[in-house]
Amino acid sequence: MNIFRLAGDMTHLASVLVLLLKIHTIKSCAGISLKTQELYAIVFATRYLDILTDFISLYNTLMKLIFLGSSFSIVWYIRRHKVVRRSYDKDHDTFRHVFLVLPCLLLALLIHEKFTFKEVMWTFSLYLEAVAILPQLVLLQRTRNIDNLTGQYVFLLGAYRALYIINWIYRYFTEPHYVHWIPWISGIVQTMLYADFFYYYFQSWKNNQKLHLPA
Repeated sequence: MNIFRLAGDMTHLASVLVLLLKIHTIKSCAGISLKTQELYAIVFATRYLDILTDFISLYNTLMKLIFLGSSFSIVWYIRRHKVVRRSYDKDHDTFRHVFLVLPCLLLALLIHEKFTFKEVMWTFSLYLEAVAILPQLVLLQRTRNIDNLTGQYVFLLGAYRALYIINWIYRYFTEPHYVHWIPWISGIVQTMLYADFFYYYFQSWKNNQKLHLPA
């Protein structure tokens, strides 16, 4: 654990808390893509298959439980909560996310570090997380109505992955034989998808204007 990894974890946690704050207190999921939230639920479910078999640390287990519980809770809120689900914009959230899941699964079966069930599922979760934000970004481009909490949520998600890249660079230069190409390439692809959003987010912050994405 180093400061960059810890900062990445805390930023990721903050993104989840911001989203839960919006859903639980405002009772609204306007601007939030259910498709992206379902993809994240799949990501965590397949990444943390070892939660009952391998104990690394209390911190590690708690973070796994938090991300598993929060991701499925968010999906439940959007799908089932009698008030929250009314604000879901299903007319614009139409990204065919199955076309992200299947190619990522196929890629994980073809390119992995070790051909075991857990390893392939872990690799699949990395590939899927890299593109899981796409339905959310498409929804924001279609609606162009981005409230502050939604904007902060997406920004924190992107910042978390950027901090992880800094963590990998730090570990590469401080730990011998630290080379993991699959997480590195997946993380770089994921961060690149946020580049356009980051640009407009900082522009709106600098000019003290409401965040808008081009259609």
